Amino acid sequence: MKLFKFFQYAYLIFGVVFAFDAVNRYIQTETIAYTSILLAATAIFMFFFRRKFNKRFDNKD
Repeated sequence: MKLFKFFQYAYLIFGVVFAFDAVNRYIQTETIAYTSILLAATAIFMFFFRRKFNKRFDNKD
C-alpha cells in the first residue's frame, strides 16, 4: 500500500518538473513547449486521480 502512495507523489513531482521545463524553454527561446505542458497536465491529473482512487480503496478495508 505504501508503494502506491509513493507513486502518487511521484506523479506530482514529475508534473512540477515538466512544468518547470515548459517555463524554462519559454523564457530561453520564447517558444511554447506543448509536449512538456501536456505531460505536466497529465501528471498532475494522475496525481489527483490516484489520490482519489487510493482513498476509495482505503475506505473499503
